[in-house]
Amino acid sequence: VQLQASGGGSAQAGGSLRLSCAASGRTFSSYAMGWFRQAPGKEREFAAATRWNGGSIYYADYAESVKGRFTISRDNAKNAVYLQMNSLKPEDTAVYYCAAGPSDPIPRSPLRYAYWGQGTQVTVSS
Repeated sequence: VQLQASGGGSAQAGGSLRLSCAASGRTFSSYAMGWFRQAPGKEREFAAATRWNGGSIYYADYAESVKGRFTISRDNAKNAVYLQMNSLKPEDTAVYYCAAGPSDPIPRSPLRYAYWGQGTQVTVSS
């Protein structure tokens, strides 16, 4: 699986950005897809992830720091996953990475994710 993240940029506090991650590979739908972020001098941290149960249910998991502000979604037909980020805060500033990993349960550790896209910078100013 090859992943390509896009959509980063700059925003004012309280603003919104939408990140996209395009994936190659025929087995995209079988993976949990996650978004991680890494601020300067800090470790990479989990932000959100989603998996599909093969039927009609999409599960999502969020870090407490983004819950209620970020929404992760996926389009299996387009091999894409998105992260809608609203009510942005300066502390959301980081390089954001998309990743693909085992599906069930949704992993939060970056060590569980085998495939990574390049990062996309998100900068939120106060």
